Amino acid sequence: MPSFDVVCEPDMIEVKNALEQANKEISTRFDFKGSDARIEQKGEELTLFGDDDFKLRQVRDVLLAKLAKRNVDVRFLKDGKLEKISGDKLKQIVEIQKGISTELAKKIVRIIKDSKIKVQASIQGDAVRVTGAKRDDLQTTMAMLRKDVEEAPLGFNNFRD
Repeated sequence: MPSFDVVCEPDMIEVKNALEQANKEISTRFDFKGSDARIEQKGEELTLFGDDDFKLRQVRDVLLAKLAKRNVDVRFLKDGKLEKISGDKLKQIVEIQKGISTELAKKIVRIIKDSKIKVQASIQGDAVRVTGAKRDDLQTTMAMLRKDVEEAPLGFNNFRD
């Protein structure tokens, strides 16, 4: 029986490349001369550093521009709160979301059931598995989910025929 998984995963290689490009641009920009502005990555979170609120926002803008240029959806990023470190310096932790939350998974299942397409959806951890008798029904479901779900960037993988 044909099936596919609905997932929410960024391309971590592209995220890393965008991060390196952003750090390179920050180190060469004149308005960041002599400042401690940078971006660090530890696992699934990015830490943005800036000398003041304005520079921290500039660092964030550079990062978002580089991510957009590399076709990484910025909806994967979840901003944390601003923290003061020594003096006026600030840092902000930005989490990279992976997986579909339970609320979003329930919404996806509800959308699929309400559509009356002859497919079944089940929640499998942080993904939603959709199975159906016909490949065309699955492709229709993919198109419908791309159009109806705007909270998170959805991806489709493990398409089995």
